[in-house]
Amino acid sequence: MTLNDDSFTDWKNREEIAESMIPMIGKLHRERDVTVLLHSRSLVNKSVVSILKTHRFARQIAGEELSVTETLPFLEALTTLDLGPAQIDIGILAESHRADDRGLSVLDFTAEAVAGATGAGKIDRREPRDVVLYGFGRIGRLVARLLIEKSGSGNGLRLRAIVVRGGGARAADDLVKRASLLRRDSVHGQFQGTITVDEASNRIIANGNEITVVYADDPSEIDYTAYGIDNAILIDNTGKWRDREGLSQHLRPGIDKVVLTAPGKGDVPNIVHGVNHDTIKPDEQILSCASCTTNAIVPPLKAMNDEYGVLRGHVETVHSFTNDQNLLDNYHKADRRGRSAPLNMVITETGAASAVAKALPELKAPITGSSIRVPVPDVSIAILSLRLGRESDREEVLEYLRGISLTSPLRRQIDFTTAPDAVSMDFIGSRHASIIDAGATKVDGDNAILYLWYDNEFGYSCQVVRVVQHVSGVEYPTYPATSA
Repeated sequence: MTLNDDSFTDWKNREEIAESMIPMIGKLHRERDVTVLLHSRSLVNKSVVSILKTHRFARQIAGEELSVTETLPFLEALTTLDLGPAQIDIGILAESHRADDRGLSVLDFTAEAVAGATGAGKIDRREPRDVVLYGFGRIGRLVARLLIEKSGSGNGLRLRAIVVRGGGARAADDLVKRASLLRRDSVHGQFQGTITVDEASNRIIANGNEITVVYADDPSEIDYTAYGIDNAILIDNTGKWRDREGLSQHLRPGIDKVVLTAPGKGDVPNIVHGVNHDTIKPDEQILSCASCTTNAIVPPLKAMNDEYGVLRGHVETVHSFTNDQNLLDNYHKADRRGRSAPLNMVITETGAASAVAKALPELKAPITGSSIRVPVPDVSIAILSLRLGRESDREEVLEYLRGISLTSPLRRQIDFTTAPDAVSMDFIGSRHASIIDAGATKVDGDNAILYLWYDNEFGYSCQVVRVVQHVSGVEYPTYPATSA
């Protein structure tokens, strides 16, 4: 047999194993509300090739071979345990077992590592928490996709309604057009599932989820209890109101909390999940998820400050254009955003640097920032230039950040790529807040420059959903546990 024959046979064997994993992953998700991860990447609803590619990524980042032949026994062990809702990382399980010298079987090791998700201490499945989307633009539709995706397990979040403008006259095919925008997206592709429209009841049915579309021009027009909605979390995707007074208008009958998908003003808490979400007070009714750029830079800033100390910093964001800009030159209240977005690089302001202090108050270093909008539809990059508290070198910093992306509490926020030819399109659909580009990283003594890719639409939407899960009380623990 030739080498090529050997490689082909190995591929087919791994394909067969990955195929056998899919029903186990699906059953754990549907019946026990367990999300199976591989180095923080969900394997739920993934294809055979996606599962194999995720294993390949883990090998590239961790620097060691990790095959489906190694992770399959841990997945099989999970199916034999009496599990409650949780996220369980079979990649970390496999690598931890490899390093363990006690000679425990896969089953015993797995049972020990996920003990908090079994027995008397496990979390019971809860009734879903109602969620309302106020606004259905770029972020609103992506958040909707994520909520619909997660509802398959009944894991505590249920999208009940979407509020859009049009309290008066509206086009007869308005509902159909909005459903079509949810179904197909020029950047993020097709919706994974089926979408139908019930015009008689003003509902979009997505993967069996009945979502009422409410037409209103002002929050004061709506009584959500009339739609059977109670104790809901409302996600404001409009950015029209950003202070406590304005956002408080959403606290109508049926609404318990309001989450803003834009930087909050005044005393509205700006939350970056993974960094300061545990500071949210239980009785807090209004909060912000800050901006996509703030979410991209704060987790790496925290990681670098924890290890090296940060004395000062500057962030330059090269940001994809947004609907706030014009397709062709036209009037705009901002000085430069009126110029054609697809034809120009446009210097603009960013509030991300000043927002760092709200999300990361322990960082006392001054952080400045500026931004350039460029002609790409999605994925941006933040160039973070830091003066460190001690000297280091490139190899040490990269090894540290690689470890952060794999096993730290920030592993859902910080990703890591070693691809030498990575470009922005490669990160469309990333669920992380930011991705560290190892090849572009520069370190010279106490100066470090990090290049942080981020999907400013989808990655940010994932952070929003994580915050909503947290304030809903349905943010399930991840096993094996990591040290803080």
